[in-house]
Amino acid sequence: MRVEDLVAAGAVLSAACMAWRLARRRPGDGAAPAGADPARAIPPSADTLARMIETLDLVPAAILVLDAGGRILHAGPGAWELFGDSLGAIIRHPASQSALLRLRDGDRGEVDLVLDVPVRRAVRGQFRRVRIAQGESVVLATLLDWSEQDAVERMRTDFVAYASHELRTPLAALIGFIETLRGPAAEDPPAQQRFLGVMAGQAARMQRLLDRLLMLSRVQMTEHRKPRGLVDPAATIARVRDEAAPLLDGGPATLHVDLPPALPDFPGDSDQVVQVLLNLVENAIKYGSGESDRAVRIGLRARQTGPGGAAISVGAVRPPAIGGARTGIAFSVTDNGPGIEARHIPRLTERFYRVEGTVARRTGTGLGLAIVKHIIDRHDGRLTIESVVGQGTAFTVWFPLGDTMSSKRHETVTDTSPPQPADPG
Repeated sequence: MRVEDLVAAGAVLSAACMAWRLARRRPGDGAAPAGADPARAIPPSADTLARMIETLDLVPAAILVLDAGGRILHAGPGAWELFGDSLGAIIRHPASQSALLRLRDGDRGEVDLVLDVPVRRAVRGQFRRVRIAQGESVVLATLLDWSEQDAVERMRTDFVAYASHELRTPLAALIGFIETLRGPAAEDPPAQQRFLGVMAGQAARMQRLLDRLLMLSRVQMTEHRKPRGLVDPAATIARVRDEAAPLLDGGPATLHVDLPPALPDFPGDSDQVVQVLLNLVENAIKYGSGESDRAVRIGLRARQTGPGGAAISVGAVRPPAIGGARTGIAFSVTDNGPGIEARHIPRLTERFYRVEGTVARRTGTGLGLAIVKHIIDRHDGRLTIESVVGQGTAFTVWFPLGDTMSSKRHETVTDTSPPQPADPG
């Protein structure tokens, strides 16, 4: 027997036991009129419902109690912990509603559904309509999260598709150079050294691509699970600065940090937040320094946003209207590089999207901002991109404070006003 069958059987048994006890204690109470449609049975009395819920809450599973029309009467602690604010969307899903409409007393239905907002989640729902007293019935819903299994399956498919497409070019180059080294360049040491250097670069490109693909897969597998830790903004900035130091040594770019004192911690995965900011700083170093005669200044700033997105501390970019009426922590990464045309901004977080004619097209994997997007979605945050060609680009990442996580998705915003790079110091 499958695990979900055992869970559903336990829930039904608990309800049946309570129904039997209540029926013996209150015989004939709440009887339905003769000829009444079982699908329109009256909702259970408050006392009956309270006693049943008390029993069901002891079952370690995501269980909901619904009335005959599919309205949620109660969601157990396991359901809230696993699905949170997505419970309503699961029950309102057309597949769930269709299964609920077909149920009669004693019937059982099972559906598989996928939610795309705020993040992709695969859910299996099992519904059992149970009569708890004469003329009174409820629907017990057991929800199982299949998101990880779904992510693994999609990861296999995506990995084969992406790898076969993106690895074809560097592999073709390697094969061509190997044939040349075996043939015309077999007795030409200078040509051998030159070709070996190009081959090493192509191999490193393939290694970066594979590393990014694996990183993206890991992020997607945990995207549906809200992080349980706390992130210290000051410690996060310090880690990013330390890890970016080797990339800055001897290069044309300098990093300037602005961190107000006593910023509060926020819910999140500290390693993933560092990864987001480090990706943005790396992009600024790599793509902002495309012009050899330009001294690139990169700003890394943090601030706490108040209601309406107004900044409590001054940031590197004009504070965008993100975060709604909630308070959060916003990190901004700015540069004074060549900037990005507005037509490209909405697509920057797509996998393998690279701007034509730029260093990003030649050397990037096109996966860095896709990884950033999925991490931000997991944290229920926002990403704002502001850029002006010839003046620079600013990426602002916002994470909410407190335990109330928003259900809004990642959002990319285009702003035509020029970003203001951080001042030195």
